[in-house]
Amino acid sequence: MTALGRRAGTAAAVLSLTLAATLAGCGSEDEGTAASGGATRQPRAGASPSASESSGPSGSSAADGDASRSPSPGGSAETEKKTRGTPKGGVPKPGDVDGKDADEVAEGALTAMWTHDTTVDDGPGDAARRTADAGWLTRSYARQLGGRRGGSAPGAQWQRWADHRAYTTVALDRTEDAAKPEDTDTVAWRQLTVTTTPHGRDGWTREPASVVAYVHLVRKSADAFWRVADVTVR
Repeated sequence: MTALGRRAGTAAAVLSLTLAATLAGCGSEDEGTAASGGATRQPRAGASPSASESSGPSGSSAADGDASRSPSPGGSAETEKKTRGTPKGGVPKPGDVDGKDADEVAEGALTAMWTHDTTVDDGPGDAARRTADAGWLTRSYARQLGGRRGGSAPGAQWQRWADHRAYTTVALDRTEDAAKPEDTDTVAWRQLTVTTTPHGRDGWTREPASVVAYVHLVRKSADAFWRVADVTVR
């Protein structure tokens, strides 16, 4: 089975930053009609294995979109307040990279999406919402991910991290599949292995955990900035 499957229009794709709970997402057409462009699509993240001690904290996740910061409706005051904090080590912003370089945009977005800090976040989904608020994503993908303020409790694994006031560090490796389509002026695909390691502020740590992330990027024209339209994991 190739790493890239046929794109399914506007059907929802699922992004699971923690391999346990999922968030709905879909490839966006709002950055230009070339977003469809015959590009293929990655396998759904809903097929990911269940979470374990080594795979990251349990809970849903999200990502963001527009350069303008506009909190999604339905968020609690507590969540809105807490997610305005900055994780240890900081997180990249779109202005920190060359927005016309698909590699840099994909790497920056994934780093932001997988950076957690239990002293700042209420649960693992806050990293994705923070990413959505930063401007890495297309508008529709940002709305879908950033709008999921509710949901289930973070879970025992997140609580274990919180007991140690833990944060994550992120390492990325390019692991392109031979079947990856060639870039066009307005559509690009990237495949990276994302490795996260939790570190407690009390010296506690766990073994790194890795997932493969498939990133679909689009832009309106050859001189526009890339935005992430979809991320799936396996």
